[in-house]
Amino acid sequence: MARYAVNAAAVVHARRLIDARQYVLDSDWGEVQPRAEAENAYLERHSWEDYAAWHLGLTEGANDHTKARYAFVYGDLRRVHRSGLIACVYRAAEWRHKAVELAAHDLLQRLDQMAGID
Repeated sequence: MARYAVNAAAVVHARRLIDARQYVLDSDWGEVQPRAEAENAYLERHSWEDYAAWHLGLTEGANDHTKARYAFVYGDLRRVHRSGLIACVYRAAEWRHKAVELAAHDLLQRLDQMAGID
């Protein structure tokens, strides 16, 4: 099983987006999560560092500047999705990636607080 480190730059990026209210509260993550075509189009216009900022996990042992390096996407490459953070928490918890789970959980709590969700 792959192992992941928390991508600190992605956590900072997500916090900034949340603080700027660049988030979607209600979405179907299965419908809005970025597909390979959207990711490829994004990479044509942005750097690998920009792409990495949308992923809470860094795959240990994978080469930088490859899609295999980045895991646990939390937004649509424009905004944070609450459903994306929930998916990250769930997936990380399911596979026992505790550090990523906690990072995603903290971001979800921040988003909920900012949005006034009790």
